[in-house]
Amino acid sequence: MTASVIARLSEDVPHRTIILLGIVLAALLIAPWVVNDYLLTVLIVALYSAYTGQAWNIMMGFAGQLSLGNALYAGVGAYVAAFLFTKFGIGPWIGFLACAPAAAACGAIIGFLAFRFGVAGVYFAILTIAFAEFARIGFDHLAIVNASAGLFLPVQQYAHNDLWRLRGNPMMFYYVILVATVLAFILCRLLLRSRIGYFWLAIREDEQAARAAGIDTFRYKMYAVMISAAVTSFAGVFYAFFYNNLFPEQVFNIGRSIEMVLGPVIGGVGTLFGPILGAFVLNGLAETLNSAMSAAGLDLPGAKEVFYGLCLLLVILALPEGVWPPLARRLGIDKGMR
Repeated sequence: MTASVIARLSEDVPHRTIILLGIVLAALLIAPWVVNDYLLTVLIVALYSAYTGQAWNIMMGFAGQLSLGNALYAGVGAYVAAFLFTKFGIGPWIGFLACAPAAAACGAIIGFLAFRFGVAGVYFAILTIAFAEFARIGFDHLAIVNASAGLFLPVQQYAHNDLWRLRGNPMMFYYVILVATVLAFILCRLLLRSRIGYFWLAIREDEQAARAAGIDTFRYKMYAVMISAAVTSFAGVFYAFFYNNLFPEQVFNIGRSIEMVLGPVIGGVGTLFGPILGAFVLNGLAETLNSAMSAAGLDLPGAKEVFYGLCLLLVILALPEGVWPPLARRLGIDKGMR
């Protein structure tokens, strides 16, 4: 089975693409040993953005369903995992077995209401925002998870990293999110090369034509929403155990959803490398801006948001496909693993 998976992954992939993948992965594996603690945290945040961007890309980039409320699924994953850990001592990996179905169920409810009643395009996006806001308000008044007072995970000093309970130093968390991002990349590649992936692309390009060709568009759009939601829920699990505190206003905020969207949009919606490249470019530039402002002694509230908006505007005007597609063509790896 492993051989068949590898064969599917490498199908139609130029050798230079495999070499590029190897170089990037090697650099990411070595990075924690050569950077300081601050840069390690920046890399963790960038990988987190890349992971959530890949999860969002399944829904929008592959199936053409614009969601601006994916913070809902990350928030559900975070709260379910944190609640099980603090109340019952259930570790995050077992907790994820509950988080993924819970997030997928939320996605199924949104998808059913939208697709059954013909809610599409920008109206579907508004519906996803509404559900994320509903969750924010609901959790803000839910006493079982301490409502607006916040849910805190116990923090202890460990002599060694406890991977099973996700308790340890930043380097451990770095490799956890790196592995998760690699697995998400592999999942997206396999989905794109599968029957469901071809159906998604047909729906994205022309839903009416796809329906006329006999594709059950309702079913496959539901698959896209539910898979994207389930994958996103792990980001919430990671967030909860990395930061050790959860507040509804913070976790379900629409700003979180927008951050998940920016990486794929900057890098290239519907591509495999786009969300990863976009996340690193955006986070790298943002941290450079923060460092420059600190060095100059400036404190400008909202500067980061304005910077994100300018980056988005420049990419839309200069590179409407995103950064990755033209770069891929220049590198000669436009085919197969784009």
